[in-house]
Amino acid sequence: MHEHAHHHSHGNHLKPLVWGLVITLAFAVVEAIGGWISGSLALLGDAGHMITDSFSLALGAVAAMLARKPASREMSFGWGRAEVLAAIVNAVLMLLIVVGITIAALDRLRAPQPVQGGMVMLIASIGLLVNIAVAWVLHRGEQTLNIRGALLHVMGDLLGSVAALVAGAVIYFTDWTPIDPLLSVLICVLILFSSLKLLRDAVDVLMERVPRELSLPLVGETMAAVEGVRSVHDLHIWRLDSSMISLSAHIVVDDLATWPKVLAMLRETLIERFAISHITLQPEPLHVDKTPIIDRVSGPQP
Repeated sequence: MHEHAHHHSHGNHLKPLVWGLVITLAFAVVEAIGGWISGSLALLGDAGHMITDSFSLALGAVAAMLARKPASREMSFGWGRAEVLAAIVNAVLMLLIVVGITIAALDRLRAPQPVQGGMVMLIASIGLLVNIAVAWVLHRGEQTLNIRGALLHVMGDLLGSVAALVAGAVIYFTDWTPIDPLLSVLICVLILFSSLKLLRDAVDVLMERVPRELSLPLVGETMAAVEGVRSVHDLHIWRLDSSMISLSAHIVVDDLATWPKVLAMLRETLIERFAISHITLQPEPLHVDKTPIIDRVSGPQP
């Protein structure tokens, strides 16, 4: 006998992604042209981030639409993990961008090129405002892995705009061009750590790892302390998607007649203490009659 407690919560993930896509794509073209004309690697790198962001936001929007599809016979858990897959793609894309910008920065250090500091400062200032606006829109949405992946790209762009602004100012006032590739490398290092963390979190979901904020022994001990529960075994905790934690377990009880009351207390404890919303519990009696069924039904006649 199984008892289920389902609680599905899907926020509006699509709207912030669409708005972020429109704003980012519109300015990416402007920044790319400005970076090409000014000769700034930091500005071109930031433009590259924004163009990639446009792709990641579009990918995230598609994933968010898929996640809203209801469960079916073939997809009994729904399409929630489409957002996790999008987060993995976003993280991998960012890692590729980090590699590309770092290689270009090293080449620029070996062979410095002239940079128009004034134009870089102007475009980077506008880019900074644009990225702040997009980050604000995304931050207001529910923080799924999908949104986090898109926000990671935008924060990378925001840092890139700051780097380009500083580089433009230094070049404008001092003519020291190595600042441009050096700041590009610094931004790449910051983005690298965030990308690896996002990738780790997404892989955790796919590998059905116990959520890092939870302790399997602690959850089990808490459940076993509920009145009427003798022991807990076969306990499993994992994430169905970026926002829903699932749990399944076998519960040994003193008396099966008390199971409805015990189940209600277990559900309340798991939801309030650990925010676990998808619960599957199987009750088991403390003492089991191990007499074979065949003997009870139609045993051999004397």
